[in-house]
Amino acid sequence: MTSPLIDELTDAFRCLPGVGPKSAERMVMYLLERDRDGGLRLAERLASVMADVGHCRVCRDFTEAEVCGICANPARDRSLICVVESPANVLAIEQTGAYRGLYFVLMGHLSPIDGIGPDDLGVDQLVARAADDEVREVLLAVNPTVEGEATAHYITESMKALSVRLSRLAQGIPLGGDLEYVDGGTLLQAIVGRRQVSS
Repeated sequence: MTSPLIDELTDAFRCLPGVGPKSAERMVMYLLERDRDGGLRLAERLASVMADVGHCRVCRDFTEAEVCGICANPARDRSLICVVESPANVLAIEQTGAYRGLYFVLMGHLSPIDGIGPDDLGVDQLVARAADDEVREVLLAVNPTVEGEATAHYITESMKALSVRLSRLAQGIPLGGDLEYVDGGTLLQAIVGRRQVSS
């Protein structure tokens, strides 16, 4: 019989995506056997992050401040808002170094089965931001899934009365991809979204 405390910690690790009972058990045993200092640091940082990180009142991204660093940065292009599903999407786009506008984080996508509607995604807040005279374009960078498409459609319909340009991320064949191995949906998007080659 193992310790009830070890069982509780093992069960707690299982809240992480992709972590099953065996993986959780290995993590706990590793920390107990080989890295107790690391386990204490992990516990302290986790407690601090859970207590102190909230949402930016402007874009809904994670931050410890009322307004995140991106929204507070005067060098960002305030005429462009990129709409993403999660803070992880913000990180991915920022790592490219190619985007200098602002963001709006939906914290999910429309999913009636899961009880997630427009109010949960802050669509009214997004529409209010897009109505600002300074905003010229809203870039919908939602995932190319059924739920993502439904979310993009809903946002598009919600912004019809506004005089802002709505755009979508280009979709299609990945760099280095071989047409032979590209699925039909991706190939269709690449054909529909084709652009002229300058001569």
